[in-house]
Amino acid sequence: MNDRSAAPRETDKDERVHAEIPYLREMLIFLAAAGLIMPLVRRLRISPVLGFLCIGLLIGPYGLGRLTAFVPKLDLIVITRTEGVEAIGELGVVFLLFSIGLEMSFRQIWAMRKDVFGLGSAQILVSAAAIGTIVYFYRSDVSTAVLLGLSLALSSTAIVVQLLSEQMRLSSSPGRAAFGVLLMQDLAVVPILFLVGVLAGHGSSTGGAALTAFGEAFAVILAIFLAGRFLVKPVLRYAGGSASQELFMACVLLLIIGTSALTAMAGLSMALGAFLAGLLFAGTEYRHQIHNDMEPFKGLLLALFFLSVGMRLDVAAVWDQIGLIFAAAAGLIVLKAAVLFVLARLFGHSLAVSAEVAVLLGEGGEFALIAVGAGAGLGVLTPPTAQFIIPVVVISMFAAPGLAAVGRRIGNWLTHANAEHTLPKDGDSAERRVVIGGFGRVGRAIGKVLEDQRIPYLVIDSDAELVARERRAGVPIHFGNASNDRLLDQVGVSNAIAFVSTIDERGGAEAVVSALHRSHPNLPIYARAKDPAHARALTMAGAELAVPEATEAGLKLSEALLLSAGLPDNVASAIIAQERSAI
Repeated sequence: MNDRSAAPRETDKDERVHAEIPYLREMLIFLAAAGLIMPLVRRLRISPVLGFLCIGLLIGPYGLGRLTAFVPKLDLIVITRTEGVEAIGELGVVFLLFSIGLEMSFRQIWAMRKDVFGLGSAQILVSAAAIGTIVYFYRSDVSTAVLLGLSLALSSTAIVVQLLSEQMRLSSSPGRAAFGVLLMQDLAVVPILFLVGVLAGHGSSTGGAALTAFGEAFAVILAIFLAGRFLVKPVLRYAGGSASQELFMACVLLLIIGTSALTAMAGLSMALGAFLAGLLFAGTEYRHQIHNDMEPFKGLLLALFFLSVGMRLDVAAVWDQIGLIFAAAAGLIVLKAAVLFVLARLFGHSLAVSAEVAVLLGEGGEFALIAVGAGAGLGVLTPPTAQFIIPVVVISMFAAPGLAAVGRRIGNWLTHANAEHTLPKDGDSAERRVVIGGFGRVGRAIGKVLEDQRIPYLVIDSDAELVARERRAGVPIHFGNASNDRLLDQVGVSNAIAFVSTIDERGGAEAVVSALHRSHPNLPIYARAKDPAHARALTMAGAELAVPEATEAGLKLSEALLLSAGLPDNVASAIIAQERSAI
């Protein structure tokens, strides 16, 4: 009796606390997971995305939540009310797409039009047709086949883009191609959601309703562009001029969430609206400040989104079909990857890029969960079908970090294999030229100067993807390690005018210079250094001249200041030359 009387008081207390701060316990559990568990996940070199997915599964209602009836104390570390987490987590996707838009421009989007409207559209249609055909074969239901075909053709924008961001590969060739396809998939949300209503009999009257929906969506996007061009800069200038960081932040959040709300009202995704807002902000002088202010919000809210996805996987409920579900998830990934690989090749992408993008986008996406839920609610899908498809999608999303790693390895292997075929023949070494080790920012600048002066040069770089890309652009570049004696002999370094090391990693630069000086002691070697100490080490290793990049910039600025102060040119140059020789 005492136990029964105590329970209501505890419940009442919990409800009073939650009435004051909704989802307080859930927020505390999430912060504990982000602050205490995730550092361990990072130390183990596990993808943060996979880490949060697994944590969501563990602390969600279908993980430890099932044991709270037997171990009541577990209620302290379990999130049982997922609706709040899911709602707030959606904002993470919004801020993620906003930050991507902030780093891009309308010119870049236009340059990606082949991937967005060409490859993206083809991927959706062909994948939907293939998936829908298989579903129809098993279900003999056209509505189910159409809805599932289109929904499962889409991939997870949030997971894929976050994985590419973590690896700093959004600007790579596979990253740009994948993002172009994902952007088209976001645009496809409107017709697919409208189609759900049509299949349910709520929009089957005429095609006029569809045209009206598309017209409204287009009008909203056009209004965002036009209003943004005239309003964004004045609003930010007003907020920035107030010297109030809070006001500036409030205006930025208003524009981001307001734009997202407008696209949501038009039937588009909120994430697409945030992306458009980012594009508008990208053309302003406040771009970098906004990026720094938004980064913490994006990271925390996106983690909530991944937690919410992990919480949706109810393994126990589908345990009797678990083998079939895993087989379906694997089949979905393989089918989508095969379709996308063929299409990417047809649209002109290299073998390596096509393979990596195909594997990267093989999983299902968060929109499939929304569409399946809506289809089940409107009677388009039967409850057993929806209960089967949701874990298939979630399991494929769990596999996304692994797919990204596999895709990158396949892409690197194919690029490496292609680059190895570009090794020079012995006949290539007859001409005297400058050999450049490394083709980053400094190496590219040196190459341009040499090319402008008609001085022949040749580049060696160990980045296989860069080698393949630059070689297609006509750069005389070869894959390999600049400290490899066999490769250096093949490129004719013994007959070279000079060797220039532009490698910015201390140990790597010293190893290259030392090995080259030992095998070719008479070869002039010039090297880029990080600082004076690094320059001295490179000189001792055999470099004729090692230029410390930071120090040289300081000397150039000092010379400009001396000239500005009225010193004659020859005096300023002599002073700087003396300082340079003393380094």
